[in-house]
Amino acid sequence: MARTVRNAKIDTRSARLKLTERREPYWTPISAGCYIGYRRGAKGGTWIARFRDDDGKHHYDALGAADDARDADGLTVYSFAQAQERARAFFAKTAQELAGDYEPSVGPYTVAMALDAYFADREQRGSKGLAKDRAAARARIRPELGEVELAKVTTKRIRDWQSVLATAPKLSRAPRVGKAGVSRPIDTNDAEAVRARRSSANRTLTVLKASLNHAFHGGRVASDDAWRKVKPFREADAPIVHFLSDDECRRIVNASDGAFRNIVKGALLTGCRYGELTRMRASDFNADAGTITVRESKSGKPRHVALTDEGRALFTELTAASTGRNLVFVRDDGKAWGPSHQQRPLDAASDRAKIEPPATFHILRHSYASALAQRGVPMGVIAAQLGHSDTRMTEKHYAHLSPNYVADTVRAALPALGIVEKSNVKALTPRA
Repeated sequence: MARTVRNAKIDTRSARLKLTERREPYWTPISAGCYIGYRRGAKGGTWIARFRDDDGKHHYDALGAADDARDADGLTVYSFAQAQERARAFFAKTAQELAGDYEPSVGPYTVAMALDAYFADREQRGSKGLAKDRAAARARIRPELGEVELAKVTTKRIRDWQSVLATAPKLSRAPRVGKAGVSRPIDTNDAEAVRARRSSANRTLTVLKASLNHAFHGGRVASDDAWRKVKPFREADAPIVHFLSDDECRRIVNASDGAFRNIVKGALLTGCRYGELTRMRASDFNADAGTITVRESKSGKPRHVALTDEGRALFTELTAASTGRNLVFVRDDGKAWGPSHQQRPLDAASDRAKIEPPATFHILRHSYASALAQRGVPMGVIAAQLGHSDTRMTEKHYAHLSPNYVADTVRAALPALGIVEKSNVKALTPRA
C-alpha cells in the first residue's frame, strides 16, 4: 500500500472547517503530476483528483464527499486517507488509458470479472495450481460474491462470507462422471475437523484477495481497504503431518495390486508427488549416478532426487526394456496413469493393510521425508529432495521429528529422580 500523504490543513474534519469556502480546491501533491484537492462548500466539502499528463493537460475526477458532516464509510463518504486511495486508482487508470493499455468494462465491474481477469493473467504467466484455485472459486466464491460490484464489496460482507465458509460442509468428489458432488457436514465438536475447514477457508480467502488485489492494481476499484482488513483464521494452518511407519510402508506396498504397487514403491522411495511420478520417463533415470530427474515440479524448477540402492534397483527394473521416451510408471494395460486414478486403489490397499486414516500420496511423501528426518538428515538435504525452495516448509513439517541438540542435552543432564517405580507389566501391541 502506498504511503498516505499528510496535510495539516485538510487531514481532519476540524481543520477543514477552518478553511474558507471557495470554488478552487485546496490542492495537496501526492506525487509528480498527481494531486488531491478539497473543495469547501456551504453544505460540506468534496474531494477532487487532478492528473497532469506528459503534454501538460490536466484530467479531473470527482472522488466523493468528504467526511465533514457524516462519518466516512468508504462508499459515499471518504476520509482524507480513503480519498487518496481512490485518487491513486484514478491516476493509474488515466495513465493506462493515455498509454492505450486500458480496456474499459461494460457495466459494473464485479468480483466474477475480477476472478476471470486474475486467472487469465496467471494462465498467461504459467502459474501452478491454477485448476485447483479455479475450482475453489467456482464452488466457494462465485455463488456468494460473484455478482457483487467491486465498489460495493465491504469488510463486513467478506467477513460474513468467511465465517459461513469456515462451517460449510466439505464437498466430496462425485462418485462417477456426470454425477453431482455431495457434501459432508463437519462435526463442530471435532477440533481437527474445525481446524481443517478453517484452513481451507484461509486458502480460499487467499484466492479471493489475490483476485481483488489484481483488480485494484489494475485501476478497477478505488480502494483495497475492504479486504485488506480481513485476516485469515489464526492457528488454522498448523502442520498436521500423518506418515507411515516402516512396517506400515511394507504393508501398504504388499496390499497394492498389480502395476499400482510400482508407483506406491516409487512414492515411498523418492518422496515425489503423484503427478511427478506419472510424468517420469526412462531418460529421467541415471543409473550410473543413482538419481532421477523431476523435470516438471510444482515450483516450476527441475530437481534431481538421489536414490538409495533399493530405489536404484526399482528404477533399473522398470526401465530395463524401455526407450528414453517411455513412461516409467504405467497401468497394467500399458496406458498412462491419469490425474484421478490413484486414490481409490490406495484406499483399497489401506483397507487391506488396516491403515487408518487411509493413506494418500501426500502421506507417502510425508513418510519419505519423516523417515529421513528421524534419522538425522539435515533439513536442507530433505528440502532439496522434496523440491522445496528453502528449508522453511521442511522445518515446519519435519523439524520436530529430527534428533536435536536441546532434547539430547536435557536427557543427558536431568538426573533420575526415582519417583516412577519400575514395572514388570509389558504393554500389549495391537495386532494389525
